[in-house]
Amino acid sequence: MHFLRCEKPHWRGDDFSQCVRRDLFEVLLPLSVVGISVLLLVFEGVRRILSTRKQNGGYQQLLVDDSIPPQPVYIDRNTDEDEDEFAEHLSLRLTVSKSEEFELKVDRPKGEVLLVGLEELAILGMVGVYVTELVPGVNDERKQGEMASWAGLACWIYILILATTRLIFKNKSRFPISHLWAHTAFLYMLNFIFITVPFRAALIHPTSPLARGLTITEFVFISILCTIALSSRWGNKPVVQEVHGEMEPSREPLASLFSLMTFSWVDSIVWKGYWKSLELEDVWALRADDVAVVVLSTYRQTKKTASLAFHLLRHFERDLVIQATWTVIQATFAFAPTLLLRVILEYVDDPGDTPHNVAWLFVILLFVTAVISAIGTGQSLYIGRRISIRLRAVIIGEVYSKALRRKAAAGSDNVLGENKDCKDKDGKGEEAESGQANNGAIINLMAIDSFKVSEVCAYLHYLFAAVPVQVIIAVTLLYQILGWSSVVGIAVMVLLLPINYWISSRFSKIQKEIMATSDKRIHTTNEVLQNIRIIKFFAWEERFAQVVCESRTAELRALRDRYILWAVSATLWYASPIIITFFSFLVYTKIEGKNLNAPIAFTALSLFNVLRVPLDQLADMITNVLQTKVSVDRVEEFLKEEETEKYHQLKPLPEDEEGLHPLIGFKNGTFTWGAKSSANGTGSTSAFTLRDLNVNFVPGKLNIIAGPTGSGKTSMLMALLGEMTLLEGRVYLPGSHSREDLYTSPDTGLTESVAYCAQQAWLVNDTIKANILFASPYNEQRYHEVLIACSLERDLEILDAGDETEVGEKGISLSGGQKQRISLARALYSNSAYILLDDCLSAVDSHTAKWIFEYCIMGPLMVHRTCILVTHNTALCVPQASHVVVLDNGKVAMQGSPIAVISSGILGDSDLLKSAISNPVSRLHSAMPSRVPSFVDLSEASTVRPIGTVADANGQAKNKATKGASDETKSEGSVDWKVYRLYLQSMGPWWFWVLVLLCFSIQQVGSVAGSIWIREWAKQYGDVKNHVQAMDYSLSRNCLLSGTCTMPTLVESRLKVSSTERDNGDVNVMYYLTVYALIGFAYMATSLLRECIVFAGSLRASKIIHDQLLHAVMRAKFRFFDSTPLGRIINRFSKDLEAVDQEVAPVALGMIHSFATVVAIVILITVITPGFIVPGIFVSALYCLIGSFYMQASRDLKRLESIQRSPLYQHFGETLAGVATIRAYGDERRFVRENLHKIDCHNRPYFYLWACNRWLGFRVDLAGALVSFFAGVFVVVSAGTIDAGLAGLSLTYAITFTDNVLWVVRLYSMNEQNLNSVERIKEYLEVEQEAPPIIPEKRPPPAWPEHGAVSFRNYTTRYRSDLDPVLEDVTFDLKPLEKVGIVGRTGAGKSSLALALFRCLEAEEGAIYIDGINIGEIGLNDLRENITMVPQDPTLFTGTIRSNLDPFGIYTDKEIFETLKRVQLIPEVPDTRIPTTIDLTSTTGNRNIFLDLSSPVAESGNNLSQGQKQLVCLARALLKAPKVILFDEATASIDYLTDSKIQATIRQLESTIITIAHRLNTVIYYDKVLVLDQGRVKEFAHPYELLQIEKSMFRAMCEQSGELELLEGMAKEAWGSRLIV
Repeated sequence: MHFLRCEKPHWRGDDFSQCVRRDLFEVLLPLSVVGISVLLLVFEGVRRILSTRKQNGGYQQLLVDDSIPPQPVYIDRNTDEDEDEFAEHLSLRLTVSKSEEFELKVDRPKGEVLLVGLEELAILGMVGVYVTELVPGVNDERKQGEMASWAGLACWIYILILATTRLIFKNKSRFPISHLWAHTAFLYMLNFIFITVPFRAALIHPTSPLARGLTITEFVFISILCTIALSSRWGNKPVVQEVHGEMEPSREPLASLFSLMTFSWVDSIVWKGYWKSLELEDVWALRADDVAVVVLSTYRQTKKTASLAFHLLRHFERDLVIQATWTVIQATFAFAPTLLLRVILEYVDDPGDTPHNVAWLFVILLFVTAVISAIGTGQSLYIGRRISIRLRAVIIGEVYSKALRRKAAAGSDNVLGENKDCKDKDGKGEEAESGQANNGAIINLMAIDSFKVSEVCAYLHYLFAAVPVQVIIAVTLLYQILGWSSVVGIAVMVLLLPINYWISSRFSKIQKEIMATSDKRIHTTNEVLQNIRIIKFFAWEERFAQVVCESRTAELRALRDRYILWAVSATLWYASPIIITFFSFLVYTKIEGKNLNAPIAFTALSLFNVLRVPLDQLADMITNVLQTKVSVDRVEEFLKEEETEKYHQLKPLPEDEEGLHPLIGFKNGTFTWGAKSSANGTGSTSAFTLRDLNVNFVPGKLNIIAGPTGSGKTSMLMALLGEMTLLEGRVYLPGSHSREDLYTSPDTGLTESVAYCAQQAWLVNDTIKANILFASPYNEQRYHEVLIACSLERDLEILDAGDETEVGEKGISLSGGQKQRISLARALYSNSAYILLDDCLSAVDSHTAKWIFEYCIMGPLMVHRTCILVTHNTALCVPQASHVVVLDNGKVAMQGSPIAVISSGILGDSDLLKSAISNPVSRLHSAMPSRVPSFVDLSEASTVRPIGTVADANGQAKNKATKGASDETKSEGSVDWKVYRLYLQSMGPWWFWVLVLLCFSIQQVGSVAGSIWIREWAKQYGDVKNHVQAMDYSLSRNCLLSGTCTMPTLVESRLKVSSTERDNGDVNVMYYLTVYALIGFAYMATSLLRECIVFAGSLRASKIIHDQLLHAVMRAKFRFFDSTPLGRIINRFSKDLEAVDQEVAPVALGMIHSFATVVAIVILITVITPGFIVPGIFVSALYCLIGSFYMQASRDLKRLESIQRSPLYQHFGETLAGVATIRAYGDERRFVRENLHKIDCHNRPYFYLWACNRWLGFRVDLAGALVSFFAGVFVVVSAGTIDAGLAGLSLTYAITFTDNVLWVVRLYSMNEQNLNSVERIKEYLEVEQEAPPIIPEKRPPPAWPEHGAVSFRNYTTRYRSDLDPVLEDVTFDLKPLEKVGIVGRTGAGKSSLALALFRCLEAEEGAIYIDGINIGEIGLNDLRENITMVPQDPTLFTGTIRSNLDPFGIYTDKEIFETLKRVQLIPEVPDTRIPTTIDLTSTTGNRNIFLDLSSPVAESGNNLSQGQKQLVCLARALLKAPKVILFDEATASIDYLTDSKIQATIRQLESTIITIAHRLNTVIYYDKVLVLDQGRVKEFAHPYELLQIEKSMFRAMCEQSGELELLEGMAKEAWGSRLIV
């Protein structure tokens, strides 16, 4: 007989024919896998040779191997030439610092040598068996022929060579023994499968004892080899892992093959989570190749394509192919139970037709195929989650890198995802392209878009692998059963696809709309929360809440459309099997005239249900992919935005290197804040522009930039840093290199880098010490000197935890002066040779300013450093400068030496300036004093406290027990029932839930009724001998969200059509079809009603919960915002609220549906087979046990994942706010690494949460397989005594029951995880609230306050009950319209007094009265609406000049322009309507944007100078014309000339004025001065009176400022004018 020419039939009775066993299983298959192995090894060898050559050519290929830890050098460049200028600054080069220390841990496998030795012996045993078979006579007994023996010998000699090679080269690191191990392991397992067929044949049909013994020996040896392979880790070699601190490395690389397949390596984390609440330290590190820095490095090596989507697919193609392979295995074996149960039931029906051992074979295969299917499902979904975390790391990493290289400012906000096709046909769309995404949109990209993209990519295998395989198999089986009638049903399915596609496309559009509205809401919320202080001061909470709610209403409207579409789609999902069945049976019975007996009817129903799942997955995945495409496009659009030209502008040219000192300045420079295209296109631009700059700053000396408010001083610094758009000329500044690449000069100890102190201090949410060090090495002496130079010692003594105090986000817990001095200290402590200071003296007291100038700016720490200082304090700073530049409206009005500039009079006629220049005194100190003297820090104590101790405002030392920002809390245990109650009550009242339960019940009854009616119809054709009723208990499309959609188990009945007792003509087919259609219609209507009701409740809950959260947060006390980072609050408003909107209701709906299904199945099976109740209870208990283990761990991991999102958001927000400072310092790399570290901290609990999910899934599937197996055993054992129909029903429902119990456990767990978002929101619903806005019975008169008399009576208050008072026994009276200045040193209580007046602090003792009314007894709105505060930090909103001055349209244009004139923002003109006629497009200079009230104001007012922002805030306050105004250093950033004019305006106001002042000349003309010290009133009188007292604190402060004579003269003048009045 020739090879592979076996006679038919190949299956003879109970086994394959001998020819098939020999030629196929013993020759062809073993030799084929050996051939494939050889080809793969050859391919791998060639690939490695080519890779080595490529690497030698300069391209470094990253190794990704579990046993190789990430090396301390990663990819340092991008492959794209156009990104070369960013490569140095944004590379992922890892610099190991002391804080990043780690140790390498080597883990050797147990029995490393012993197992290999045992393996060699077993292989030699196999070789010996085949040699024995070749002995003459032995093969005759086996009757297999020599070919099989020679083939086996060749195969095992090859395996022996591979194993021996592994053994020899096991210690050679360059040899890829892990690949050889993989080859041998898979050869063992495949040979095990091949040997089972001859082994079974030897057991049931032995030819001879010798042959039987040899086959059993082969089986034993191969079993031993498979056991060794399965119990060994991949490669069976030592694994080297990095151990960072206490964090345990991942156990996945150490896991055996068996453990990887069954997820047993997750056991310990599940077990630990069951017995204790998991913390982040308990969560293992990620595998080496899952760490964000490695992922991003390998991604950047992938050659870019035109589209981001294709680029991502290309990068992840290997993982997607492996995932698809597992999916095909799972999809194929999912049909095995259908076919096996069918033949088992055939055996039960007629045991004589099938051999007994074959029935047992099928029962065993029932278990084996279910296990294989479970492994395929687990691995495909697990690989999906690995893709998910890597994809998230890529997207967040790329978005973050882009944020670090985007332009510092742009003209307009760009809405991501908006249709850009509607541009002007004339090509005028260029300027629109220059817009940038706002911060809210960028945070959304990271928070929501990255999540959506990574989530859907975890399930892409359903689309391109599962659906095609399942459709092909199901269609084939359907055709075998129904013939051409099945084509009708399939045709109906195909016709439904366009509807599904339309729904999918609508989903995509609605999702885009939801994302856009969500962006807008989060942006608005973010801006409101950033500016919450000013909103509270002006009592604007309700009004701004309405603004947010308007955005929320638009979002809910889009969400409503989504839910309506969802309800239609779900109804179509429920209706499709009914429609398909109706038409298929109509054709089968009426057209073909065939009899519809039960086996055909129920088998066809089952297969249609099976086919419906992949088709619905197709539509569902198309929907999700289209939604994801929206997010990918948004990310891609952001990544393509215009980038900074900083590195290009500052890149030195060869000719720049001439001379001893580097050039610092401009040459014919013209810069703008607008886009280059808009300026070039029209010759002018509406954005502020610096023109014709020719400036050379003096290296190593102090250089001053001066000029009036809004003249472009800050812009000049930004231009010097390369942050503005360069239109013409050149800019020179050493600082184009990353800080980490620079070398310290041995002569000066400095590096050629820049340190920048912004006008609005930028601090990170960390300790004061960390902000000052800014990742520089700690030098105790230098650190101490910096604290002294910046006058920070006294502040550290006052703060609770000294320099370990957390400053809060944006330094919110510190005063303006403290923030500015910390920012200055950071620049001073750095080793940068070039220091750029933007008005750093404005926020501090005059005496502190003098100290800082002498000991910091002109002190020994500034030796050899070039300092460029923007300042208004020209009298103090200009005389000591080497070069002075005076700006006016974007041009250099004057520059040169201090003498020349002062003599020109351009800086004014100040007597101080003239005296300073005529009596120059060198203030360069050779040494730093040991501490700040008492006249600066004003500490009464003479002893020197070490920095390690802290003191309160009263000088009493305390322990460092608290920090500024509280850690985010994590709930423990199961979700509190109060959380459920909150959400359920938000959805609707009790009658709503009665209606929901009624709909669920009716739907379940309708589902059962359809199947019962089909059964009744089939009965009409005669006695139903065998039928299996397979009901549809599949879940709705939301199962895809969890990634756990499974194929319904299908039981086919015998397909033998028995003779019928009735002919088709005897049965009223139309009657049964009509009733079936009516039942189906009622079922569809109930399903639609149920979806609509639940989703209506979900929308209601979304609205109520958002409104409650917004109200609770906006009414929270100031302390809440001081101690809670903004990112943490935004986390609630973004990701948590998105879960409430889009995840809670669908998952809860699925869970209730599953539970109702389980109840229905239990009732049905119990009615048919009452004995099932016992195994049902047992299985339920088993599932509950597995579920309880899983839920404890998964709940904690989900909470940890939620908590770890906040630092990621917060870090993102901080970076966006301080990107100019980060780039100035050249510190982008460190921030990129910090971002990647936070991504890892977020991915860790997320990834292991899904590993636990797979742990659960496999065990539940395994339990289900056991149920199927034992049910099959029961059926086979009872063959002949049990009716096949009842047996089939029992078995089918048992398996369906198992599947649905899994859904209940899984979805309940998902529901708990989603309710974690509700739980986190509930936490913020319970934050401590301020006093009521209005107390009806205590309302003041409508005209209150009429006079403006303010009185403090024995007032005492404190920030927290555990802290000492900040104001103690404060008593003073202000008469109506009196002007009072509040002065005092740092920590004296000035800001606390302001907070007390606005009841941001509540009285502990005493009271404050305004016009005789105790402000502590009235509502906050009544108080804050009637008095006004102008804060030190100016607060503006995105919008226009008008919307910032008059947010709610109360005032006329005339009133607004009058106020703008009073604050010097527009010139005095006779007609206030002039803005409507003035030429706004003049090219001679920058136009005054305040002449047009519709001029845009960027986010946080970033397109205005700090001084302009302060003036706008001042104008906003003056518009209200209140009787009581409090100024908190409101003119600190304004030039002295403008300030003097404004002070004159303020003195003319018909209001009581309270001014907290740093500039003493601003209050010297006031009626009274109140001197505070340590929270107590020390002095209170007219300034002139206090100056006459030799030992008064006020006189001492005037002396320290160096302006005593001038101030005395001014005070005397004011005193004289007062006497005249």
